[in-house]
Amino acid sequence: MSSSPNPIHLLRPHSSRINALWFSEDNERLYSGDTSGMVIITSTRTLRSIASWKAHDEGILGIQEWDDSVLTHGRDNKLHVWTLLRETAAHVRDAASQPGLPTPSLRYSMDVNALNYCRFSLMPLPTLQNEERSALIALPNLIESSLADVWELPSQKRLHAAIGRDGKNEMPSIDGRGTGSTGIIMSMHLFSSPHLDHPNRTCLKLLCAYENGGIELREFTRTDKGTSVEGIGWEVIWRSNLHVESIMAMAVSRDHSLALTVSADHIIGRHDILKAEETKGSEGCVVHRTKYAGNASIAIRDDGKVCAVGGWDGKIRLYSTKSFKPLGTLDYHKKSCQTLAFTHPSGIVQLKPSDTEEYDSEDEMLPEEQEARGRWLAAGSEDNRISIWPLITFGRQS
Repeated sequence: MSSSPNPIHLLRPHSSRINALWFSEDNERLYSGDTSGMVIITSTRTLRSIASWKAHDEGILGIQEWDDSVLTHGRDNKLHVWTLLRETAAHVRDAASQPGLPTPSLRYSMDVNALNYCRFSLMPLPTLQNEERSALIALPNLIESSLADVWELPSQKRLHAAIGRDGKNEMPSIDGRGTGSTGIIMSMHLFSSPHLDHPNRTCLKLLCAYENGGIELREFTRTDKGTSVEGIGWEVIWRSNLHVESIMAMAVSRDHSLALTVSADHIIGRHDILKAEETKGSEGCVVHRTKYAGNASIAIRDDGKVCAVGGWDGKIRLYSTKSFKPLGTLDYHKKSCQTLAFTHPSGIVQLKPSDTEEYDSEDEMLPEEQEARGRWLAAGSEDNRISIWPLITFGRQS
């Protein structure tokens, strides 16, 4: 690809800086959130807004679909769970003529700690047919921003409290930042995978990136109890410190095997989670030095082969996650690129009409159109704009 292609679409639905982006699994909806607390849902077919509402009193930290709900996380120390709005055929076709956009109804809310700008990490749980959907969600601890909690949804029950305290009976810090050397948590990722020494046993794991530039993986090792307090039972598997500045963003591959981190420095940290776990050290953690300091965001494509890094200079730089060979630069925004999101190559699902509506032929997407949409990259910037870029496959023939 050329070094400076043009975005295929530019969206201007926001009047404030864009902080969060999320594509639905079927690629039908793009969620965006800004520093004023507004959340907008955009149809990827028409590129028109299909919902817009003031979700929070302060800036948005994160947005994500879950089953028939939408989670929003704000700087107002709230996490809201809303009903999911799915557009009908008529809604998609006539969105531009609607006098007002619908607002999802609020299902329930949680009080959270948003001191450290760290968004939630959601892990849906497998459920049997006709069972209520449930999930685990990791958030910064309610009191200490250097610690983490794990809650269950929709029960809103805290299962694990103060992960990172290691059972020490310490007094809370006055400012809520914590008393440890790591500083506050900047990013987290909750997942489960087999225990290294007991492959038949699946364990809950939490990867945290910190203010001091470090990253660590913890695993809940207790088998006699499914809950914990004061971080008891959460063993540190490995630690690494590749950055000289606070980590600004972390991305984890879809199979949980790779984590990438960026900071104010010129380094991209590559963390081979499985290798580091096997060696119980930082052997799988490698520094990749770039020519560009000051990065605000990072995202990994679903196949784990390509990553995008958003810089303070507004440029988006693409790299191979294996070799970190540069794959191109996307240059449109003149202010910091705060958030990035890839569509999903597997998200080829036709929008189904209702029983009383039928699609015209122009509403159907051809397979090649769906395949092309599965290679989009969206970027949100401090210039209040969203750019959408059509990427090539980056295969050998390309």
